[in-house]
Amino acid sequence: MTDTDVAPAVPAGLPKATSGSRRRAWIVTALLVVFMMINFADKSVLGLAADQIREDLGLSASAFGLASSAFFLLFSICGATVGLLADRIRPKWLLLAMALLWSVAQAPLAVGGGLAVLIASRVLLGAAEGPAFPVAQQATLSWFPNHRRNLPGALIVLGITLGVLVAAPVLTWVIHHHGWRSAVAVVALAGVVWALLWIPLGGEGPYADTSDTGSGDGTGKETGAGTGTDPAQRRTPYRRILATRTWIGATAAYFGTYWVIAFALVWLPSYLQDGLGYSSAASTRLLMLFWGLSGVVVLGQAGLTGLLLRRGIASRWARGGVGGICLLIGAAACLALPSAPAGAATAVLLVAGLGLAGVMGSIAVTTVMELVPADRRGGALGIMNAVVTTAGLIAPTLIGRLVDTHGNGGYQHAILITGGLLLLGGIAAVTLIDPARDARLLSA
Repeated sequence: MTDTDVAPAVPAGLPKATSGSRRRAWIVTALLVVFMMINFADKSVLGLAADQIREDLGLSASAFGLASSAFFLLFSICGATVGLLADRIRPKWLLLAMALLWSVAQAPLAVGGGLAVLIASRVLLGAAEGPAFPVAQQATLSWFPNHRRNLPGALIVLGITLGVLVAAPVLTWVIHHHGWRSAVAVVALAGVVWALLWIPLGGEGPYADTSDTGSGDGTGKETGAGTGTDPAQRRTPYRRILATRTWIGATAAYFGTYWVIAFALVWLPSYLQDGLGYSSAASTRLLMLFWGLSGVVVLGQAGLTGLLLRRGIASRWARGGVGGICLLIGAAACLALPSAPAGAATAVLLVAGLGLAGVMGSIAVTTVMELVPADRRGGALGIMNAVVTTAGLIAPTLIGRLVDTHGNGGYQHAILITGGLLLLGGIAAVTLIDPARDARLLSA
């Protein structure tokens, strides 16, 4: 084995955590889990109310897909821009501004309006939510050293799953009993409540200015070059970071994960009912099973990755290998789905294929956090998120057109495309991710 293949069980030279700071770390983490729950409840409203909205506003599948994709029109741009700002402005205030803007963006749609208001509301909401995930991860992981980041990072991703699991039954009930606009009002109010809690309780932790592999020697120990105080390190250009194989591999793999998220949020409820013939109740159960499995996989990955890192396995295997293998298994399930017999086999392949894809949400972030100098994390994560979330701009519109063109058979084409993207992402994760190697190149 080489120095690239070995990582220390407990890195040295890190700030010492007190009982008070540990307690505060988990309070902030819990708040940011709820933050992501609200974020994805906002996103899931359109998918849960797809039939009602299309009927109410008289929309075709293509028009509804376009309205859903409008959410991502400014999503990626704002994700990158605010990610860069997060290297200069405290994430606490950026997160507060986002939550308040979410509520403002949804207020007009909750009151009334047609397609134009729907699109305008979703564009503004997407602009406000674009930076949410990378900035939330940056704030959360600033409370933990590298070898302890897998669980909190996974919990932030779990907020996505919990948001949908909670939103599915609650918002479905609201939609059926009070209309889809009332559901929009509920999630808007939730954003205001969260903001009021974040003001006194939120903040950044003691590791915000500490890099993990700045020395580039493969040991993972802190040196002067890795603390964020060396002027040479602060001048590390983003173009060098974005050119590393690790950043490229993590981003490519994460793109597949986000494609699945966009597919699941907008079209999976319709696919289950129209494409596979499940009843509304059965579709809701399968949706909850899919999101539940995704959450279990994310937490299981965090435990396995943390165990491997503590035993001295390098991130290229503990993170890139674990994530890549999960994506490859998910790809195989998706590619087999169109030819599977109807019934239990179809449900198993669908839930497994899409559910395993969620692992790269946390792996990509913790991998880039490990690689990048402390004063470049916000920008590196924001730009990664901007690239990845273009999947949300493309997937809803493309799938809508496939459905309009091929009827319910369009969903089968969508599943095959998803399988192909997961296959490419899995290969990229396994072959390209190696933070220790690329950290040495950045420090050279």
